[in-house]
Amino acid sequence: MSTSPKAALTVAEAVARARTAALRLAVLSDDLRRAALLAAADALQLRSPEILAANERDCAAAEQLTEGQRLSPAMFKRLQVDERGTAAMAAQVREVAALPDPLGRELGITALDDDLTLHKVTCPLGVAAIIFESRPDVIPQVAALALRSGNAVLLKGGREAEQTNTALVAIWCDALAQFPEIPANAITLLHTRQDIEELLRLDDGIDLIIPRGSEQFVRYIKAHSRVPVLGHGAGICHVYVDGAADLKKAVDVAFDSKVQYPAACNAAETLLIHQDVAAAFLPEMLARFEAAGVEVRGCPRTQALSGGRPVLPATEADWSTEYSDLIISIKIVGSFEEAVEHVNRWGSKHTESIVTEDAKAAAEFMLRVDAAGVYHNVSTRFADGFRYGLGAELGISTGKLHARGPVGLEGLTTYKYRLVGNGHTVASYIAGERTFKHRPLK
Repeated sequence: MSTSPKAALTVAEAVARARTAALRLAVLSDDLRRAALLAAADALQLRSPEILAANERDCAAAEQLTEGQRLSPAMFKRLQVDERGTAAMAAQVREVAALPDPLGRELGITALDDDLTLHKVTCPLGVAAIIFESRPDVIPQVAALALRSGNAVLLKGGREAEQTNTALVAIWCDALAQFPEIPANAITLLHTRQDIEELLRLDDGIDLIIPRGSEQFVRYIKAHSRVPVLGHGAGICHVYVDGAADLKKAVDVAFDSKVQYPAACNAAETLLIHQDVAAAFLPEMLARFEAAGVEVRGCPRTQALSGGRPVLPATEADWSTEYSDLIISIKIVGSFEEAVEHVNRWGSKHTESIVTEDAKAAAEFMLRVDAAGVYHNVSTRFADGFRYGLGAELGISTGKLHARGPVGLEGLTTYKYRLVGNGHTVASYIAGERTFKHRPLK
């Protein structure tokens, strides 16, 4: 059922071994963790043909699921890996290796009294579990971030990517085997749906669960977990073309946000257009969408300005739909206020973008819109850990506790307080013999 690199284990055993491994990982040197990641990156690149062959088998089996409508086209797209994909996996691992050591950083030092110093220092979370659908590239991203931050990780992918996931974990374990200081149970791959059910109950062994998949999938994990969950539900992102927009920029940004990779959670699903520029903006925008095969669903005003290009009537349900496909809904708004209200009502707190040359309007949008990412004159597709310089990402969080937006190394670290004294006792302060100074130190 579950596999560590070799022997079959129960989920409880796998978690217990991961917990032991995490204690060893937490004390590894920065140089060792970095060297291990570079070895893993080299192995991914060298053994790319194995990954591609495994993925080809997965895709062949998944085509039947797609035809039977048991696997969405978006999930099938995320499943596919090509040579560029394996090269990107290796590159992301190297990016993570190049990042500064996230462990042992002083977040604050306070002199509580003479010779009594409090240090707030970063440290690993411990054991993280990642449950994901399709997306085999999740494995090297998460494995790299976990090792760089001194954490053990358990992985459970969808059955549609079973062969690819198994190949990736095997390659990763083989690369790390040349470093005897790194425990074999630093990474564990689980295989069955029953493994997930047991995993969700092990709150005494797992510190964080990160689900990556559809909104329904993430909601299920959150509803059934006794372990803290970090993740996002729907990716309903907007591009708002303001009355003061540069229309060429607006067309380019809206097009990239929708078309560059429509299956991604940071792809735009709704385009809002200020009424003052709608007549001038829509003809070129609709022409670009039509040429790219994008289905457009628009409000009555959008339909009236379509110039004969196909625009289906949008319903209220469209404003709350994550298409993950070449479909976009368009609404013409009467004011900046209406745009902000629409985004805050229908958005999923993921990523929102305004296109405008009015700096005041941009600042107001970024202040008032409630989302993990708020952008000015850029595509929503920039919401990505690799593009943010995080090396890779665990996922994107739309919550407000622990981490928000693309989550990198910091999402797998916490902190501890180290208090260093010289025989100090609380009784002396209670008795008034000593008093606290609470002096911040650099």
